[in-house]
Amino acid sequence: MDDRAIRAAMQKMGMQSQEIAAREVIIRAEGKDIIITNPHVTKVNMMGQQTFQIMGTVNEKAAATGTGGAGISKEDIETVMQQAGVDMPTAEKALNESKGDLAEAILALTGAR
Repeated sequence: MDDRAIRAAMQKMGMQSQEIAAREVIIRAEGKDIIITNPHVTKVNMMGQQTFQIMGTVNEKAAATGTGGAGISKEDIETVMQQAGVDMPTAEKALNESKGDLAEAILALTGAR
């Protein structure tokens, strides 16, 4: 079936779909965050019920343990500490400044930019 036929069939069933221009989708689950980068997001409305279909590159990481700032896990802090050879407060500050981007935090601390 081609795309146009699918849309026509959906419309006959009372379904409406809408593409959403998203840069990133984060699902906060118990004990982990599921991060979908380069997502293709479609919102489908069928008889008042909204559902979302998400496709993209999936990455999982442990949820924040309270050691770091919002969204920064203890494991991320430890990785930056080891790779950059710094203490915990310095690693945590760099991760907060880089909005959780490990590579950016390590590069900032090692001066390898």
